[in-house]
Amino acid sequence: MNQDWEDRVAAAWASFDDCPQERAHEFRALIDDLIAELPPDSPLGPFERACAWDSTGHSDKAVPLYREALALGLTGYKGRRAKIQLSSSLRNVGQPEEGVKLLTPELDAPSDELDDAVRAVLALCLSSLGRDREGLSLVLGALAPHLPRYQRSMANYARALVDPDA
Repeated sequence: MNQDWEDRVAAAWASFDDCPQERAHEFRALIDDLIAELPPDSPLGPFERACAWDSTGHSDKAVPLYREALALGLTGYKGRRAKIQLSSSLRNVGQPEEGVKLLTPELDAPSDELDDAVRAVLALCLSSLGRDREGLSLVLGALAPHLPRYQRSMANYARALVDPDA
């Protein structure tokens, strides 16, 4: 889509925090109006709709829409966002193992600003599966570079949680 459309979607999302829960349907309608401007086979439509349902507390309605967006070819930054958000929603609906399968390959994807979000959501999915040490390792590993000191120690502790010989 064009930059004007992207700007209007961004403006809608910027207004989201001001939208009380009892008016969530109005926010979803705003997103639906923007989606109506897209070609029917655009992966952006189901992606934005999934985000709107997810952000208003309906992970169950978001899951099939994220899947549809990915199946329609959503890639790049928004594709990675869809995988992160789908994994979180899968966890919320009691399917964390699917979230782990979806996000684990993202650990080896080209690095971007979403790396820490991948690790955070993957850690939550792992924790839901009783794999807390692996989750904590991911979180500590993601946190370490942001610390003003102790980066090396925290990175080493993170590795040691899953590999005692590290």
